[in-house]
Amino acid sequence: MNAEALTLPPLADAATLIAEMGARARAAAKRLGVAPTADKAAALHAAAHQLRAQAAVILEANARDMAAGKTAGLTAALLDRLRLDEGRLAGIADAVEAVAALPDPVGAEIERSVRPNGMELSRVRVPLGVVGIIYESRPNVTADAAALGLMSGNAVILRGGSEAVHSNRAIHAAFVAGLEEAGLPADAVQLVPTQDRAAVGALLRAQGLVDIIIPRGGKGLVARVQDEARVPVLAHLDGINHLYIDAAADPAKAVELAVNAKMRRTGICGATETILIDRAYSAPLAIVDALIAAGCEVRGDKAIAALSPHVEPATAGDWDCEYLDAIVSIGQVDGFAGALAHIDAHSSRHTDAIVTEDAATAERFLAEVDSAIVMHNASTQFADGGEFGLGAEIGIATGRLHARGPVALEGLTTYKWLVRGTGQVRL
Repeated sequence: MNAEALTLPPLADAATLIAEMGARARAAAKRLGVAPTADKAAALHAAAHQLRAQAAVILEANARDMAAGKTAGLTAALLDRLRLDEGRLAGIADAVEAVAALPDPVGAEIERSVRPNGMELSRVRVPLGVVGIIYESRPNVTADAAALGLMSGNAVILRGGSEAVHSNRAIHAAFVAGLEEAGLPADAVQLVPTQDRAAVGALLRAQGLVDIIIPRGGKGLVARVQDEARVPVLAHLDGINHLYIDAAADPAKAVELAVNAKMRRTGICGATETILIDRAYSAPLAIVDALIAAGCEVRGDKAIAALSPHVEPATAGDWDCEYLDAIVSIGQVDGFAGALAHIDAHSSRHTDAIVTEDAATAERFLAEVDSAIVMHNASTQFADGGEFGLGAEIGIATGRLHARGPVALEGLTTYKWLVRGTGQVRL
């Protein structure tokens, strides 16, 4: 299969395109909502097999995207998000199979009770319906979103970014081949066949056809989705994550966690962007030096800048910046209260962590920091559904409604009440 052959002719009327896709997705969602777990799992295994079988096509398509990205001047972090190789593609296929092994949330009973009049009430999980997913750069999202949507009984409409257009089309074709092989509807996983931005607008306005929109990408994309959407949105705007080094932190642990949290992969939303160090902490320079040695640019407040000539002065904007690059802002704070005040003022409520050997301080931090994910003595790079044992994730949600933190299978369901009576009438 040639990736170019996957290109479909653009439609002038974006609303018509999305309406047709939405209608097909709605029909597919009705079938998926009642599909047996074994059928969904079989489809995922078949899709994983197709991803491996079509590896050469997918990697060739990704090479075209990488070449175009370099020509367009994408940053190293964005190119890293975009890049596929044999190992990463194998990981994508493995993640699809991992979803097949997860407990099926559809039909799971949340609670059951019997009323005094004998009526039996139960609350059970049901799919959301049709999920629209708008994303940038990361071709793995195509497979992750398809797998999670399928296992949770939802049809998905995918709209990937232009940077990964060939990769997305090739992965989508392989996934659909697996669906068809297993006898499930191909319309359960659709990829918008045009990069025309009007299609995004039409998807955001598709109330009645699409039940929820999940954006994955930069702040500009997510802000547009939240501003324009006429259907519910599940998202995080940015990942301004903090690592607080408490006075009681173990120095070796603090250095290791700081370097990993920032530098393991700088372009992911779980990367630490700001490090806060208690003024009473004994070894701040070791943290600064370790980050610089790892290739990180350090921007510090006056106290941190005074420690090393290699530190760039931080500006006011640095404390509210999601770098997604090998850059970190570091500031000293006056103890626990100072750290909380800074986090309250600047955190995006995605992931914040404390490094300390003081158990009481750790518990206060876990209780008082109001973020979707709060950590103690662990790298913020663990802010990931797979690392939480949820399988592939569709994204991180920082709002308070429906789902929060890594959104995986359970987050793609809602619930309904079932009432079983024996002829009861209300007086």
